[in-house]
Amino acid sequence: MKEGIHPNYYQAKVVCNCGNEFVTGSTKKDIHVEVCSKCHSFYTGQQKAAAARGRIDKFNRKYGIQ
Repeated sequence: MKEGIHPNYYQAKVVCNCGNEFVTGSTKKDIHVEVCSKCHSFYTGQQKAAAARGRIDKFNRKYGIQ
């Protein structure tokens, strides 16, 4: 590797709006995020399935699928 062209690599502290904190590697020292795996609806199981069902029904009606 060439010297002097690569950014510094840190052990970054990631802080979510929900209060969850974890450490990862990054070129930034501190990272603030709005959504993490502890509070995202897909990972917590609180996903809104009604909207998805509506789209599936619309697709089935459009193409005549029973």
